[in-house]
Amino acid sequence: MARFTPPAADAMRATLLAAARDEFAAHGLAGARVERLAAEAGSNKAQVFHYFGGKDGLFDALLTSELTAVHDAAPLDTADLAAWAGRLHDVLVERPWVQRLATWHRLERPDTPVEALAEQYADAVAEVERAQRAGVLPRRFRPAVLYGLVVQLAEVWSTLPPEASAPVASVVPMRRRQVVVDAVGALLGD
Repeated sequence: MARFTPPAADAMRATLLAAARDEFAAHGLAGARVERLAAEAGSNKAQVFHYFGGKDGLFDALLTSELTAVHDAAPLDTADLAAWAGRLHDVLVERPWVQRLATWHRLERPDTPVEALAEQYADAVAEVERAQRAGVLPRRFRPAVLYGLVVQLAEVWSTLPPEASAPVASVVPMRRRQVVVDAVGALLGD
């Protein structure tokens, strides 16, 4: 009889994160069921607690992983912030679950910042501030405000409520991207 060899810890962790992505995106933190996502991963509830300390830890790890992947796929470019907003828009279109996860976090855990994400945000704001001091970006807005505005413009299409989505549905995807780039250009005074 063949001896059972458990999957590598990294592989099991990754499998649980993949299953958690769909579960949390669909149901949020409160509605997600550890039993359901563990079954989807071919695992069990005990593994979730072993690797992540529980449902909240799994959600934080997933959110960190997904937002880090977005930052890696579209690294901040303060030399051309409008083009960067277009790339960020593209990445968010390719990964629609990221906005859902971020929205669930804002709704269900507004007073619980995820430390790794707070560090990423602080680094991005510092980079914007350096670009402002170097004269690459306008100083009309504080660095955190400028960064936040640009990110919001990149996310605009995926954050519209259903009532607002219908009237803009006729805007084709390539035009949506261009609207983001043009809006950031206008914000910067280009």
